[in-house]
Amino acid sequence: MRRILSRKLALKLPAGRSAFLWGPRKTGKTYWLQHAFPGNPRIDLLQTDVFAEYAARPSLLRERFGTNKELIVIDEIQMVPDLLNEVHWLIENRSMAFLMTGSSARKLRRQHANMLGGRARRFTMHPLVYQETEGFDIERVMVSGLLPPHFLSEDPVADLRAYVADYLKEEIAAEARVQNIPAFAEFLRVAALTAGELLNYTNVAREAGVSAKVVRSYFQILEDTLLGFRLAPWGKSRRRRLIETEKFCLFDVGVANYLARRTPRVGTPEFGKSFEQYLLLEMKAYQAYANPELDLHYWRTSTGREVDFILGDMEVAVEVKAGRVHEGDLAGMKALLAEYRLKRAVIVSMESQRRTIQDRIEVWPWKEYLAELWSGGLGV
Repeated sequence: MRRILSRKLALKLPAGRSAFLWGPRKTGKTYWLQHAFPGNPRIDLLQTDVFAEYAARPSLLRERFGTNKELIVIDEIQMVPDLLNEVHWLIENRSMAFLMTGSSARKLRRQHANMLGGRARRFTMHPLVYQETEGFDIERVMVSGLLPPHFLSEDPVADLRAYVADYLKEEIAAEARVQNIPAFAEFLRVAALTAGELLNYTNVAREAGVSAKVVRSYFQILEDTLLGFRLAPWGKSRRRRLIETEKFCLFDVGVANYLARRTPRVGTPEFGKSFEQYLLLEMKAYQAYANPELDLHYWRTSTGREVDFILGDMEVAVEVKAGRVHEGDLAGMKALLAEYRLKRAVIVSMESQRRTIQDRIEVWPWKEYLAELWSGGLGV
């Protein structure tokens, strides 16, 4: 497999510049590093002997690499936060460059680690996107998700079970100092079930059996560890009262469906919801890799008219339908078009051919939409 980020990062990281590369476990950071920087010095802090050395004496970084001229890779930097002081010194005094990876900056911030004060750029690695894969079966992907080992696995459910048990329920909970592990596990299930819906802390708290305050902290944990993100509503309208509540989405559709105990099949409501979340994740990855300044929102009126996604400054509107598009599916898009002049109004669907409805609304097969998105053909 190739990683789109291998091209994008090379373009955005000039020689002599340092960067952080964040991403949840199993997104493929280590695999990418091995192929993008095969000959560069690399410090892998997941190796117990390497970790022990640098945890005991962070100054070893300066002593061993103080005259190095190549980019130095430090894998899982959050495991030894004190190394960042040495990195800072070497950047300032020796003009050295580092690429530092990790699964989250939460632990570093909690320990008041040196985040280098703008001396390192920030990148995020997401699960695979459609253009990075071969043999893409949309129904299977709803179960496996797009973390590379799970996508390639012959038994993705078993791998997801281990990932959830070992990483989400134990490592993330431990890093965040969660005391009530069963409550956190139940929260993960409820968060997966309600992903893509209006965020209601009180309802989630009731289902998870904890307070709304605790639920807020749990959602913040997921954001800080890059396991989820908020989708903000579009809030600018002169004519309509708009919903101001955020939505929340988990970072991988396979993880979300495993937590929610769903096995979506084409034609079911569960598949429709998962299909919408999957396309959001593609757009989120595009934003991270190709256009970090791109705004991404949803639009919903107080009367319930809704369009799934707004890209840019009300430039492209996207509605997702996991079946054939009918006249009754256009209400939200028509309401939006009555108020705004868009570059494009697109309904992404499972239909096989592109067509236009009422001159201004286009229906696209989902694969064509993704091809246009990643090629820059949408104009955002």
